[in-house]
Amino acid sequence: MPLSADENARYARHLALPEIGAAGQEQLKAARVLVIGAGGLGSPSALYLAAAGVGTLGLVDCDRVDLSNLQRQVLFDSAAINRPKAAAARERLAALNPEVAVVAHEIELRAANIREVLGAYDVVLDGTDRLPTRYLVNDACVMLGKPLVTAAIHRFEGQAMTYVPGRGPCYRCLFPETPAVLVPSCAEAGVLGVLPGVMGAIQATEAIKLIVGRGEPLVGRLLTYDALELRFQEFRFARRTDCAVCGERPTITELSDAPEACMAEEFQSLRRMSSTELQVLLADPQTRAALLLVDVREPREFAAGHLPGAINMPMSELGRRLPELAAGSTAVFMCRSGGRSLRACGQALQAGAVTPVQLEGGLLAWAAEVDPEFTVAPAG
Repeated sequence: MPLSADENARYARHLALPEIGAAGQEQLKAARVLVIGAGGLGSPSALYLAAAGVGTLGLVDCDRVDLSNLQRQVLFDSAAINRPKAAAARERLAALNPEVAVVAHEIELRAANIREVLGAYDVVLDGTDRLPTRYLVNDACVMLGKPLVTAAIHRFEGQAMTYVPGRGPCYRCLFPETPAVLVPSCAEAGVLGVLPGVMGAIQATEAIKLIVGRGEPLVGRLLTYDALELRFQEFRFARRTDCAVCGERPTITELSDAPEACMAEEFQSLRRMSSTELQVLLADPQTRAALLLVDVREPREFAAGHLPGAINMPMSELGRRLPELAAGSTAVFMCRSGGRSLRACGQALQAGAVTPVQLEGGLLAWAAEVDPEFTVAPAG
């Protein structure tokens, strides 16, 4: 579809890029992109996609704007408090770029409706903070053959990856199914307000690249961002032949909803320990003897500095090494800031080998609250 005179003026900076030009801008105009979650991640990605001229932009969110959202969800202002997020976002995006058709899906994505919703779009961006929804979206994209750009945030850290059908691994290849204890909400864990802006912009970048067919997407690559260190790192991973949804013999052939109530109960039962609490327990020989300090960081991080008596079980080895931990013992899982140790606790709960405890805030909290001389290496 040719660009109008107004569109030529609006997208002049895109048209000046040989990698986009008029042909690429027309591809953006014809594209249909779905953003799942109009929150911290969905806000910047939707704003940039609308500004870039994506022809049809869908927004899925059944929540309402809360005052606490405004610290990071830049789609909204104080006047939007208590309004449905999808409707408020549609108005904001339409004001930014009236050339874009914005579709508000004020629904909760479920197995019963996700095929119909995703089927109308070319590219999907997942910005939800609910792990069951993240897996449901991944599975639906694999089954429907839809490209998916997914991102997640936790405290000061973010991660992003892209799935392209037939080109590389899916989200389950990287993170096999794990219980919801692994993903605390922003309210529970806290999040730096600008962090989702960085990761949401990366999601929008990936979507634009996929639409215009330029550049190299994050296929088979997990991009991580550490805001405290201002450091990006990349971890390569391959498609798993035994992946439950995209593997050679998939066991997930129908979409289903996760048992949320059970997962929520598990999350509430997970014990989290502060650095000062751990310091007190370690000072008493009797309580110290009952603890197993399990550091799940990479060997390089562990070598740079670790708590006395801690054992190193990197996440990549944890599944096969959990039996090394004595049954009935209390294992305190720790990492740099808390994200990996939450996943470790989930694996330990599933295995039933130990009673897991998470060091809240990780070794960064230990350095801040207990030992300022303690060295915490950058992640990776």
